[in-house]
Amino acid sequence: METVAVAIPTKFKPLLTDNFRYKLYYGGRAGGKSYAFADCILLKARKASLFIACVREIQESIKDSVHKLLSDRISYYGFDDFKVYDDKIENVVTGSKFVFKGLRDQDKQKIKSLEGVDICWVEEGQSISKGSWDVLDPTIRKAGSEIWVSMNRENENDPIWKAIAANPDERTLVVKVNYYDNPYCPEEMKYLAEKCKAENPDDYEHIWLGAPVNLGDTKLIAVKDVQKAMQNKIAQSTSPLIIGVDIARFGNDKTVFCYRRGRYCYKFDSYSHLDTVEVANRITAIINEQKPARVFLDAGNMGAGVYDILKDRGYAKIVRGVIFGGKAINDDRYHNKRAEMWALANDWLKDELPVQLVNDDELLDDLCSVNKKYDIMGRLQLESKDDVKERIGRSPDKADAFVLTFAEPVYDNGKIKTIGIENTTIESLFAVKKSVGW
Repeated sequence: METVAVAIPTKFKPLLTDNFRYKLYYGGRAGGKSYAFADCILLKARKASLFIACVREIQESIKDSVHKLLSDRISYYGFDDFKVYDDKIENVVTGSKFVFKGLRDQDKQKIKSLEGVDICWVEEGQSISKGSWDVLDPTIRKAGSEIWVSMNRENENDPIWKAIAANPDERTLVVKVNYYDNPYCPEEMKYLAEKCKAENPDDYEHIWLGAPVNLGDTKLIAVKDVQKAMQNKIAQSTSPLIIGVDIARFGNDKTVFCYRRGRYCYKFDSYSHLDTVEVANRITAIINEQKPARVFLDAGNMGAGVYDILKDRGYAKIVRGVIFGGKAINDDRYHNKRAEMWALANDWLKDELPVQLVNDDELLDDLCSVNKKYDIMGRLQLESKDDVKERIGRSPDKADAFVLTFAEPVYDNGKIKTIGIENTTIESLFAVKKSVGW
């Protein structure tokens, strides 16, 4: 093979020289990550016979992959030892082979065909879902194999960031690379970066320095608010007990019970594979033993049967069936009931009065996983539960059980009061001094 001089920026030297299970490079725009990864991986493929997989979350066609980038770099350097096909690249001298996969489109058996991979390049790592990562990571199992990740961080909770970079061990390399680290960064890009820095510092931090986007911009609930609520402040509460029950829809979803007394959310119970009668029996026992003021349960799918059983048993005054996609009480502001409950839970977290949540990492992730948007009427709308599940690898059952406790206001004035139900009047609501529901 002809010897060709290839200049690699210093920060990317470990890609060629050091042995790590994970090599994760992140940063902002124009850091040169993609070019450096492509050059380094081509150089390694010219030195030894390697099986290289280039993967991303979604690849509808080969045009979505780094196939073109690698092909362009091969042409740029004049590497005549590579043969470029429509769907793969091979080195005719060393026998190295490149394949290109979209993880979400592959079933587990097809992903397992990558077991012999030497280097797996995960492009756009910020887009990789937890479900895809949980399958890919153990699949790359060949002795000495490496996983290279290039990414521009989006959120604090990017699954691949949490899995690799949040708490790196001795077999993990994490490197931040920005435009000022790239000796080949075009002057025009430097100009745009400095212009953004002067005009919009927040955008500059995210776009050009690789900081995760401010959660308030995309997420309904901020990490800092949940973390603050998880600090120990409250020992007990005499407020009425409100219970939220998120009932499993199917598969790996769990039925979760959340217990809240006013400003104090103190317990979650999770159960797998309960049928409607078993869930109804557990709720019946809780009502008889703990005397909750209200039990709000998800009445969609399997929950409708649970609600019917409890209503038949005479618990209609205590149990309320909630349809997440139903109409909000304040339907001028909220797209549906789900958006309203989540917004009220967010208000509870942000209140100046002390609040306390169970200190639970899964609950933290669940609460901070949901993206917000607005419908054509300007009302708050949330991304679908299925989309959240796809991204974080599970259904946010604990969070949904928690927000269910905000389905209707419950007031502590010596009697059970619910807006628009039974003998509650506007006058009596305004007479209440201590509100513990919303």
